[in-house]
Amino acid sequence: MSDARFEDGADSPLALMVAEAADIEVVSALLQDAVFAGSDMRYVAKRREFALLLNRFRWEDLAAAERTGRAYERVRTVLMFRDVLAVQTQGIDPKDGDTVLSLLAITFELGADGAGRVVLTLAGDGALALQVEALNADLRDVTRPYVAPSGKVPDHGN
Repeated sequence: MSDARFEDGADSPLALMVAEAADIEVVSALLQDAVFAGSDMRYVAKRREFALLLNRFRWEDLAAAERTGRAYERVRTVLMFRDVLAVQTQGIDPKDGDTVLSLLAITFELGADGAGRVVLTLAGDGALALQVEALNADLRDVTRPYVAPSGKVPDHGN
């Protein structure tokens, strides 16, 4: 089976900007169940940037895949946060690049003067917290979609 193409579904790669809390809710829904290796996250303090390269399940394509009977898809996506002052981790070792992590949700806790904290909740009680001067991020698909290796829709047993 070959890789899927954006052209097959008349879709185009996602490219979204995040500037307010409502934007984070949309990004969180799109990135639910995205997976990434520990080596696919990077914080560059000097540039105040934190980036993740994720394998995102294409939730926006779910209905079309089911309607046409084709395979579910994933796509490689970059999530870049700017104006990051600090990064904290809980329950994960950021130096363990081989560990596969699964993203469950992203939230934003507003602080004073537009600053705040972005929390990325991971499966298995892990979390990343980004102290940000302002909410400034973007999400961009960087590859063509590919057939989801599991062939299944992510399920949390609900």
